[in-house]
Amino acid sequence: MKTSRRRFLAGASATVLVPAPHLALAQKKYDDGASDGEIKIGHTCPYSGPASAYGVNGKAIVAFWDMINDTGGLNGRKIKFITLDDGYSPPKTVEMIRQLVEQERVLCTHNTLGTACNTAIHKYMNQKKVPHLYVASGASKWGNPKDFPWTMGYAPDYHTEAVIYAKHILANVKDARIGVLMQNDDYGKDYWEGFKEGLGKEIDRVVKHVTFEVTDPTVDSQIIQLKAADANVFFNIATPKFAAQAMRKVADLNWKPVQYLNNVSASVGTVMRPAGFDNVQGVITAAYLMDPTDPTWAEHEDMKAFKAWMAKYHPTAHLADLGNVSGYTVSFLMAETLRRCGSELTRANVMKQATSFQKFRVPMLLPGITVSTSPTDYYPIQAVQLQRFKGQTWELFGEILHAESS
Repeated sequence: MKTSRRRFLAGASATVLVPAPHLALAQKKYDDGASDGEIKIGHTCPYSGPASAYGVNGKAIVAFWDMINDTGGLNGRKIKFITLDDGYSPPKTVEMIRQLVEQERVLCTHNTLGTACNTAIHKYMNQKKVPHLYVASGASKWGNPKDFPWTMGYAPDYHTEAVIYAKHILANVKDARIGVLMQNDDYGKDYWEGFKEGLGKEIDRVVKHVTFEVTDPTVDSQIIQLKAADANVFFNIATPKFAAQAMRKVADLNWKPVQYLNNVSASVGTVMRPAGFDNVQGVITAAYLMDPTDPTWAEHEDMKAFKAWMAKYHPTAHLADLGNVSGYTVSFLMAETLRRCGSELTRANVMKQATSFQKFRVPMLLPGITVSTSPTDYYPIQAVQLQRFKGQTWELFGEILHAESS
């Protein structure tokens, strides 16, 4: 998309506007979902259905707000976090978001999951002028403040991530012949468009491009087609269940391509382990979060605090599920956004604070990666580092790669 095209540069920063504590009381002002004692936040997530592996994210967010409420809330207000299961079905998402906005009267939504699901509510949220914040999808469309000023993403966008993979392939794989597996929806197409842009005039190196539907039982036949095309590189654009299936089938066929896996399926617990550790050695992906399975971070203060939170508030979850880290970090940013609102808990002020971060450090982001936003930059995180799977975890390599809107 034109609004999402990136250059590999360090991003510009915005000025942080934090209301002074003594002014917060004088400016006490509320929209729907806020009061002296409570802030209501809405959320949808697939706890069931073909993308239920992402239910981990929602459960982690619930646990985060439990911690916030236990420690006094935000500026003395408790968080009422209402999370609903949409089964990764866009019509269901629409129904539930209408319920959250019109019946529950939430102040904002937070980290609603899925590209297609968020696309289905994109216009509605902006027509209603309800903050649609830190969307759990890296689609580049969430960074379009001109047309959709109430919607903002969170993770590095898919388009940029795919450009990075394409450039890495061209620089590192001799005589690359690329096979692409793509989920057939807006999420998959966003990666595919970025990948094509990264290849540029080398686009003919893609020898086979196959798609699948989220309702398909397996992607086995697609992997067979890619191997038959004599590809020596495999770009896996798939959500967790299908990503794991694909890598397992690659191994079953004794096919040995260089494998690139989209970041949304980088969880050791929900993807790499089910695929079989022996089958995923050397797979490459992009990272922006510390992985709890990586011993590099064992003594890092962020990791110690994260593990203490997991033990107290989320004890039944597995440290190997990266969705827990994602839910924790995005909720930390949401909490800080609301904290900065003071007692002016209007939807307009929520967006004002969300667009005023300057190199803000969120715990569990990789060192060197921070959050910066502005009224014209709706991409909070614009940097990644490549990593390769080794043994039973990821191993980072190379430099932090920054990107900036152009």
